[in-house]
Amino acid sequence: MPEGHSVHRIARQFDRNFVGKTLSASSPQGRFAEGAGELDGRTAVSVQAVGKQMFLETEGDLWLRVHLGLYGAWDFAGEILVDPTIASANGRMGQTNQRGTDLVDDAILDDAGENSLASIGAPRRTRVHVRMSEQTRGLAPEDDEWPPPIVGQVRLRLLTDITAADLRGPTACVLQTPEEMLATVARLGPDPLVGDPVENEERFVSAVRKKPTVIALLLMDQAVVSGIGNVYRAEMLFRQRLNPHTPGRDVPEEIVRELWRDWVRLLAIGVETGQMMTMDDLSSEQYRAAMASRDDRHWVYHRAGLPCRVCGTEIALEEIGARKLYWCPRCQA
Repeated sequence: MPEGHSVHRIARQFDRNFVGKTLSASSPQGRFAEGAGELDGRTAVSVQAVGKQMFLETEGDLWLRVHLGLYGAWDFAGEILVDPTIASANGRMGQTNQRGTDLVDDAILDDAGENSLASIGAPRRTRVHVRMSEQTRGLAPEDDEWPPPIVGQVRLRLLTDITAADLRGPTACVLQTPEEMLATVARLGPDPLVGDPVENEERFVSAVRKKPTVIALLLMDQAVVSGIGNVYRAEMLFRQRLNPHTPGRDVPEEIVRELWRDWVRLLAIGVETGQMMTMDDLSSEQYRAAMASRDDRHWVYHRAGLPCRVCGTEIALEEIGARKLYWCPRCQA
């Protein structure tokens, strides 16, 4: 399932390429035919990501809500312009929120052939696949056929005169009134990139500190905090050396606040780079390796049975809330 940084990146793609333009909407699969008919011919007015959900506003007070879930994906094709707020001032996507690491000029290709420092790039004719992983993956350049051919089961296709977005396999793809949209957002926990920063922190601290539920489950509860998934959950708990089985109400307030502030930092890095980078103080060589391979990007996630990077203890794997939890039994005792 995509975590919060991916959905914010998708929303920024829509803001850059669809907002202010008239939409041609269809449902090639047929499952959203009525909704596509309602969207067709309307102008996109605004877009907002909150946690793992995206809300696209169109004229006439109609909102499209999309939750990708486990299997959802967006494909973008045509003339695609990346949002400049994702890249650094010199056009590169770098580690501006990390300590001790300089930006590098050379491309860093991961095992999928993606340039992690410029994963979407400048305007060009291309296809881009944005799905449940943290990566924004460039596919092979397409031919000049327009609109591009339908590939697979497309729930919703949105077209402008030069850009296409195809949605596949979402958990939710629904139309909402403004009141319904606001009610959906109200049920979600705070998102560092939405709303007042001070109020968001206080909401998170209050929600965690009053609950007997263990902190590992609270961090995945989208009513407590928006956007955190399995990867960020494991990494944030390790970074605070916090036992995942600690009840929320037993976590010291200063640690709860540090969890929130760490989420603010990590989400910003994820939105900027397109990667869930959770390790600090890396040399340039270590940073390049981490951007190229997830195996070098995390402290504990996906490292079951391997030695802890800090103490050497074997990283534990257990199931909690029907999801895998990775943690160090010594550092997080």
